[in-house]
Amino acid sequence: MSKVELYQQLKLQVSALISTEHDMIANMANISALLFEQLTEINWVGFYRVVENELVLGPFQGKVACIRIPIGKGVCGTAVSEAKTQRIADVHQFSGHIACDAASNAEIVIPIQYQGKVVAVLDIDSPSFNRFDHEDQQGLEALVNEFEKTLLVEQR
Repeated sequence: MSKVELYQQLKLQVSALISTEHDMIANMANISALLFEQLTEINWVGFYRVVENELVLGPFQGKVACIRIPIGKGVCGTAVSEAKTQRIADVHQFSGHIACDAASNAEIVIPIQYQGKVVAVLDIDSPSFNRFDHEDQQGLEALVNEFEKTLLVEQR
């Protein structure tokens, strides 16, 4: 199966899992479990939520993680401050990288937006350098778009 086909299948699965559920934490939990199970060469998948101007750890799969990350710091904080996906081939070359797991070598972080404001990020780490390419980015951004459709104002 090609990456494009994989992400199309994952998008359908994400949609089926979350389409009738509006609890953000429950949906984050299922999405992180699905991605951890289905993606190869990854060692961490999870979410950080924007809470009072910092990122706070949300549902994830993998080793224990950093609990709080300042906005603008590390790959996750940069994704929030710039409101755009960060695809990092070698995290050791990223100025200010926060190493929660020394085994991680590549990372992709996709901002999750509600009403034009970043409210969380999807963070995926890999022990393989250059793990994430343009197809991964497009596929994961499409999954995040599905997730964004379930967000409600009451959760903010």
